[in-house]
Amino acid sequence: MINASLQDFCNRIAAAGRITTADLSVLGDELLPDGITVRDEADLLIALDRAVPVSNPAFADFLVAAIVDFAVWGERPTGYINAETARWLAASIGNGRGPTATGARIAVEIVREAQASDETLIAFALAANRRVAEGVDVETRLAA
Repeated sequence: MINASLQDFCNRIAAAGRITTADLSVLGDELLPDGITVRDEADLLIALDRAVPVSNPAFADFLVAAIVDFAVWGERPTGYINAETARWLAASIGNGRGPTATGARIAVEIVREAQASDETLIAFALAANRRVAEGVDVETRLAA
């Protein structure tokens, strides 16, 4: 279940079209002081990354660290990305169109951080990383 305050925050940021440093302080210090605790929060923040047209590098860094920490160390089995978690991550980050540049970073960093990852996420991360390296618009759907 998503905290209503987090939902309100994301709605406000999406409407504004940008996230400020002050917004990041509120997000980290007040709304998610213990980090992401449920998948719905992760999904909401991943969607916020896609919804905000002007990316804030500090938000991208926050989001990558928060999603990696949650997926690798908050989900069970700890330290491993199993098939079910890999499918959830690929679907959430990819959103049917392919990941944002930040989403591609998230996938790659999760694979790096985890002791082992299901092949679904590894393949997704490699494809996303390749598209970013080639300068391909990562918003377009990744080839299966």
